[in-house]
Amino acid sequence: MNLIAEFVKKRRKQAGLTQEEFAMKAGVALTVIRKIEQGKDNLSLSKVNHVQKMFGHILGPIVDK
Repeated sequence: MNLIAEFVKKRRKQAGLTQEEFAMKAGVALTVIRKIEQGKDNLSLSKVNHVQKMFGHILGPIVDK
C-alpha cells in the first residue's frame, strides 16, 4: 500500500469516520476517498490535497537527494 493511502485510511479510522462520512466532511465524492485508500494512481492532486487538508497536510514537491 502506498504512503498516502495508509495515511488517509489510518487518520480517517482514528477520527472514527466511515469513508462516506469522511467524504462528506472533506467535501469530496466518496469515490475520491475510495480511490485514495486503494492507492489508485490516477487522482487529481487538487482532490488529494483537499482530503489531506482535513489533517492539516498538503502534498507538494520535495527534493530527491
